Amino acid sequence: MKHSFKLALASISVLALAACGSGSPSGGADSSADAQGSLEQITVGVIPIVDTAPIWLGEAKGFFAAEGLDLEIETATGGSAIVPGIQSGSYDFAFSNLISVMVANDKGLDMEFVANGISTTGDESSDVGSVLVKGDSKISSPKDLAGKKVSVNNLSNIGDTTIKSIVEADGGDPESIEFVEVPFPDAPAALENGIVDAAWILEPFQSSAMDAGAKMLSANFAEFDPELDVAGYFTSAQYAQENPEVTQKFTTAMNKSLDYAQQHPDQVRDIVGTYTKISEDVRAGMVLPRFRADFNREAVQKLGDAAQSYGTLSKPVDIEKLLP
Repeated sequence: MKHSFKLALASISVLALAACGSGSPSGGADSSADAQGSLEQITVGVIPIVDTAPIWLGEAKGFFAAEGLDLEIETATGGSAIVPGIQSGSYDFAFSNLISVMVANDKGLDMEFVANGISTTGDESSDVGSVLVKGDSKISSPKDLAGKKVSVNNLSNIGDTTIKSIVEADGGDPESIEFVEVPFPDAPAALENGIVDAAWILEPFQSSAMDAGAKMLSANFAEFDPELDVAGYFTSAQYAQENPEVTQKFTTAMNKSLDYAQQHPDQVRDIVGTYTKISEDVRAGMVLPRFRADFNREAVQKLGDAAQSYGTLSKPVDIEKLLP
């Protein structure tokens, strides 16, 4: 496997949408394995974070080669390169959170998921991310976030959508929250220094912040829906239609990878150390997401409805077109 590392960042897969052009992937899926049985190369764009551990682990275990695929993982520094990479043909498949792909489609693109990526643990006391406040904060429930300044890594995305929803469910005014963009690595300091009243932080930064004295106010993914799928692997509808066999092979290998990762958390922690700079001690203590092959369609629909209600999307999400 070839790894093209553009920048190894330990952040989350909550991705921003950027303008993009059209095109189809070069080479890769249009060529078939030759008579000698050579593998067919595909390129997958990911962010080097904990969430993408299954694809790295699956490649190491030979799940993609078993399907006849030569997996080339290309790492991007953030979400701004992911959707454009699919549109331009730089990637055959890519990893993104659900709302980023929903937003892409809402703006006229035609993207669809082919495999799940990560899901909430469903545990409101221990999830992959949460809204944190200072240890001595008087904010004691989600409704108390009304009128407060809260950091998220991207505006109008899965973070503020789920936070608004839980605040509203708790009786607070979600529209009165002032959301501020702060990268996850900088969020603990922003919280500690009083720049924000609360911070949405994901692993591994969540564990580090709590070790330093921050306390969990809300596990917003788990509280929004204990079956919420957060991110997955997607491609363009055109690519999937023109390359059905390759798409199915990728889905099969990815599903095997997700199942294996869920069953082998220690190997997940180990593989994360090969493509990030997260230390062994931090990897040992961080909360892992749930990895599963099947999407929970009801929870995905609920997420899309929430995004539309808060103005992130202009129209209802077509789940049948979005999900495999």
